[in-house]
Amino acid sequence: MNPIAGIFLIALGSIGAASFYVPFKKVKIWAWESYWLSQGLAAWIIAPLVFAMIFVPNLFTIIKEAPLNAKLMAMFFGALWGFGGLTFGLSIRYLGIALGQSIALGLCAAFGTLIPVLIKSDQSTNKILIITGVAITIAGISIIGYAGSLKGKEMSEEEKKAAVKEFALKKGLFIAVFAGIMSACFNFGFTSAKPIEDVAKAHGTDPLFLKNPSLIFICLEDLLQILFIAVI
Repeated sequence: MNPIAGIFLIALGSIGAASFYVPFKKVKIWAWESYWLSQGLAAWIIAPLVFAMIFVPNLFTIIKEAPLNAKLMAMFFGALWGFGGLTFGLSIRYLGIALGQSIALGLCAAFGTLIPVLIKSDQSTNKILIITGVAITIAGISIIGYAGSLKGKEMSEEEKKAAVKEFALKKGLFIAVFAGIMSACFNFGFTSAKPIEDVAKAHGTDPLFLKNPSLIFICLEDLLQILFIAVI
């Protein structure tokens, strides 16, 4: 365990995850569906496969040897996460980046962290600390939601439309909560795909990249999301 390296990688991942907002200003003439389709294809289908091929030896052998049940469960939770990703985009659409992101990603972090911890039988100090941290996170989300509600009441309809073109507080909050809970299934996918990691480890995969093969299956079901967006 290397906490410093972990914090660095989390920070690096956060910067990368947040960067998908950058093109928003450059694709204003696009429909939301067109933007989400493009970034989804690159982020969920192409990137996981390419990085796994680079960093995981004997990737296709690992995929072949991995237990079918683990692959199916990873795909199942990936599908639920896909619904979260789809509705996350809608929460940004109706609430704006600041409020939509805070609620959806905050709940995603809370549920994605809390559920796997709760289903474990041990009652360690780490579990207590994690639950405490999640409780603080949920409290923060509640404050943000309340602040957003107060701001919405103070703004006229014209001001709301000026800030967020399709602003809809009640609809946006409902969608953001749904998106946050469904997005937490990403972590459940990794938990259920542990047997795939074991196969990858047996083939000599670096511990840093053990989750890459699992990620392929978690993201695979999002191909259906991409096709759904393309159709609508």
